[in-house]
Amino acid sequence: MAIWVTGDIHGDPSRLSVSHFSEQKEMTKQDENFVIICGDFGLVWDYLGESKTEKYWLNWLEDKKFTTLFVDGNHENHNRLDTDYPVEMWHGGKVHKIRPHVIHLIRGQVFDIEGKKFFTFGGASSHDIQDGIIDPDDFVDEDDYRREAKDWWLAGKMFRVKNRTWWEREMPSAEEMEEGIENLKKVDNKVDYIISHCASTSTAAIMSRGSYKPDVLTDYFEMIEKYVDYKEHFFGHYHMDWTFKDIKQHVLYERIVRIN
Repeated sequence: MAIWVTGDIHGDPSRLSVSHFSEQKEMTKQDENFVIICGDFGLVWDYLGESKTEKYWLNWLEDKKFTTLFVDGNHENHNRLDTDYPVEMWHGGKVHKIRPHVIHLIRGQVFDIEGKKFFTFGGASSHDIQDGIIDPDDFVDEDDYRREAKDWWLAGKMFRVKNRTWWEREMPSAEEMEEGIENLKKVDNKVDYIISHCASTSTAAIMSRGSYKPDVLTDYFEMIEKYVDYKEHFFGHYHMDWTFKDIKQHVLYERIVRIN
């Protein structure tokens, strides 16, 4: 049994092919092996439903000799995650099973996986919406919306489209954050690993030299890190690979790190 962690895949799990992730050659279906993706999974994305590309890659992952686990990032179709898959209990916490061995770890849960406790909390604030969000429902018809979106794109604007490429649920609710606190209390505020998409406020400031602004979620992780006894915190989102050894934190993108 082994547990691995990596960063955003944005709908392309080819990083987990045998040629890149050769350790899976030694795995068998009978073993319990896990790969955890720190958000921006991107294979529950198309607003019209599961696309042919999504279906292909999800089935590809299902056929692997490991179970794929992921927390949600900001670039997920949160409407589909919330409505297309029933909530189930798995290893002590709530999940959505996209496939039997492709599993979304819901926010604010504590999972017991092979004797290790994992606190999971997805979500993040998008960095690519500086010029705004277009809502197709604000237009007379689809053609009118598409003309406006094309104009924004040609003008080089940084924007996304509500409920098509951006969802309000990228950021957590107060109820989700409270559930996370309550679940941590049940394990005496002690876990082995924190798995998230974004970092705490102070860590984000270190990475960006102050250019990443705090928000309710980064402040939440700042608080969690102060009162929870944990070994290591893994997160994605920032498209870099770095380890902050003095503060037990790792930002992951292309690296695949074994944690046991």
